[in-house]
Amino acid sequence: MALHAPPARGARLGRAAGARTGSSSTENAVNGVVLLLPGASRLSPGPMRPLARALARAGGAEGLVTHPVIHGGGSAREEQARWAADEVVRRYGDVPVCLAGYDAGGLAALRAAGHGAVNSVVAIAPCSVPETGADSGSPEPVKQLSGRQVLIVHGTDDARNDPETSFRLAVRAKKTNRSTCRFEVHSDGHGLREHQSEVVALAVDFVLGAVFSGRYSRPVTDALAAPPPLGLRMPLASGFGRSPRR
Repeated sequence: MALHAPPARGARLGRAAGARTGSSSTENAVNGVVLLLPGASRLSPGPMRPLARALARAGGAEGLVTHPVIHGGGSAREEQARWAADEVVRRYGDVPVCLAGYDAGGLAALRAAGHGAVNSVVAIAPCSVPETGADSGSPEPVKQLSGRQVLIVHGTDDARNDPETSFRLAVRAKKTNRSTCRFEVHSDGHGLREHQSEVVALAVDFVLGAVFSGRYSRPVTDALAAPPPLGLRMPLASGFGRSPRR
């Protein structure tokens, strides 16, 4: 178990939801944790709130707990995500952790994926990453994604964060990590409001498969298996999630 790391400046874990903690019952044991990383604007939360509720409903019986990571400034978001993963290990022990983020939180999730407890990442409309690092001139790193299950979701009409930038990042990630897929939400914008239910259903399907069963719906399975660019430009079908999960 990791030592208790001092809090990253401005970060704290929000209230847990899902499996009941503090219970000795086996069925209520915490077997996995999702850390929810918000976007840069509190006025535009994207699909994170409904995603938190859906994960608690769908995964609570399997021992899934969700925690929002409260970002208060003072340190980089990826640093706060790493601290939050340390805190999960301190509280719950050796359980798989999924980093699920939107906008700036999506980029933080990708960057913090190298933490030893993290087994999966969901990046929704991730903040546009620079084509080269601001200081070193090197490309945005993807090595930390190796060995993780990675899902990127992006609206094709996102005017704030360029979807082509996340596609190019996914292409490079796929070269080092075959367990990378990316879905495109056609005709939807940055907040993914038009197809929010489908985006949430996709993320829930992916998280439960990555953290627990290793099984995914057919579209996710196909996206993970398909070579670029097919598995990185997978269209998210209207009505996804309305049929029973397989």
